[in-house]
Amino acid sequence: MNSIEIFSGAGGLAKGLELAGTKHKAFVEWNADACNTLRKNYDSNLVFEGDVRDFSFSDYHDVDILAGGPPCQPFSLGGKAKGFNDKRDMFPAAISAIRILMPKAFIFENVKGLLRDSFSEYFEYILLQLKYPEVELDSDDWKRNHERLKDVDSLGSYSGMKYSVTYQLVNAANYGVPQKRERVIIVGFREDLQVKWSFPAPSHSEDALLWDKYVTGEYWQRHGLQIPEQTEGSRSISTKILKKYGMFPPAQKPWRTMRDAFEGLCEDVIDNSLWGAKVYPGHTGSSIDEPSKTIKAGDHGVPGGENMIRFSDGKVRYLSVIEAKRIQTFPDDYTITGAWTEAMRQLGNAVPVQLAHIVGDSVLSALKMVNA
Repeated sequence: MNSIEIFSGAGGLAKGLELAGTKHKAFVEWNADACNTLRKNYDSNLVFEGDVRDFSFSDYHDVDILAGGPPCQPFSLGGKAKGFNDKRDMFPAAISAIRILMPKAFIFENVKGLLRDSFSEYFEYILLQLKYPEVELDSDDWKRNHERLKDVDSLGSYSGMKYSVTYQLVNAANYGVPQKRERVIIVGFREDLQVKWSFPAPSHSEDALLWDKYVTGEYWQRHGLQIPEQTEGSRSISTKILKKYGMFPPAQKPWRTMRDAFEGLCEDVIDNSLWGAKVYPGHTGSSIDEPSKTIKAGDHGVPGGENMIRFSDGKVRYLSVIEAKRIQTFPDDYTITGAWTEAMRQLGNAVPVQLAHIVGDSVLSALKMVNA
């Protein structure tokens, strides 16, 4: 099966879909550094550097999957959150691409802020456009268009192409990514395919990590570390977990920590400049024995202070690029171009490869059942 990636960024979603079995027909991305990254890892002829609204989708036929992450700044909890009033809102362009390509399925990723109460009406408008992409909207007034789409949805007289659309807020850590990263995933299937699909069940849990740390001590043994002496806090955690599960451990695998992710990396290659990190309120770093906090792109491309490790002795430093790649589950041999600040910006905007792989594999499996 094939795919087109829009708002491709560094290619996290694309790499995950590739691992699931898709073949890329095109990447559409406006950022020059991200395009350089894509060219380093894929056929450069597939990379379109420019505005997605200038890309000729009509030149492509029989596209199985359209995927991408429409720019999230309009809905980001850390940004100005202007939503539909923000010129960076690229959902209209994404919906236009669906209208032209009519792919069998689409996968979009966006920030948790999209689900804010203040955006609920506009989010419903987005979902209805995805559901009824062929409805002609003849007004620049999105609220008037929204009312038209709600009428179409309630009357049931629509005869054009229709999509079954599902969305879910997921935490990447629950799918084996060593990072607590909450994102909204929107998946749609063309209704004529009659696909039955639901989001993959989480495979990892915090409780399982707590069990390994404070009940059995297996986490520390796995890393060749001495089991820490019990404190009042650790005894309390152990008691709560045992009370919840009894003598049987949680069924899911433990959350992966930064220490898990960095296994095999050589500390000697770390640039000394990365030790210039400072701790201050709101920027305390991520404990090496926990999944990382969300890797951030940062305002104006400058990463925030959360892109750093906090070691068990209290020392902190910034993440190296390869460590950030591990946290975002990119392969070690995947090239991220640009200096440290630019590389971290690209990584902070990326979809974790592991999460994309799991969702992509599930979507492809559903489509293959239709074609069987």
